[in-house]
Amino acid sequence: MARAQRAKDKRIYQLKVTLEGSKPPIWRRVQVGETVRLGDLHAILQCVMGWTDSHLHQFIIKGEYYGAPSPGDFEDFEEMKDEDKFNLGGIVRREKDKFVYEYDFGDDWKHKILVEKILPRETGVTYPRCLDGKRACPPEDCGGIWGYHDMLGAVADPKHPEHEELSEWLDDGFDPEAFDLEEVNKHLPKVCSEPRTWRMFH
Repeated sequence: MARAQRAKDKRIYQLKVTLEGSKPPIWRRVQVGETVRLGDLHAILQCVMGWTDSHLHQFIIKGEYYGAPSPGDFEDFEEMKDEDKFNLGGIVRREKDKFVYEYDFGDDWKHKILVEKILPRETGVTYPRCLDGKRACPPEDCGGIWGYHDMLGAVADPKHPEHEELSEWLDDGFDPEAFDLEEVNKHLPKVCSEPRTWRMFH
């Protein structure tokens, strides 16, 4: 059983995750157990947002950095703490607290995470679960939020000099307004049973 799914969790954190700079906002609302470790929360966020876990990431919480440090890969990240040694409830204790989840240090996708509510666990409910969300996740490696906005503008304008090239690069049928809540919740149990290998199901 995944650490994020411990039945002993008495408190549930309701988080609103918003991609910084997105206009109109790209966001998700998700509930997780208080003992979810940050490493597992990373996998959950990848799933609910729609990323593919192809780049580095970190959490920034109360001025501290948490990630997946490795002596070989993180020589410049000496202050980073091991995300698998910390659970959410042990660091973030109050409603309305905020922290940052950053994904892909090149494209610099920053997500503002707000603790909307801390609730008692509901009997018969499986956690984590996604409650709501709006708009599609941008594609990987598109140049960050500004590159994404520029791309959408070019694709929507047949006269744009990069219209044809970007239309071909973007997945067929990509709809920036689309968000499939049912599909996300279908994958979440698999994410939590194998947090580090969730991509094989995505």
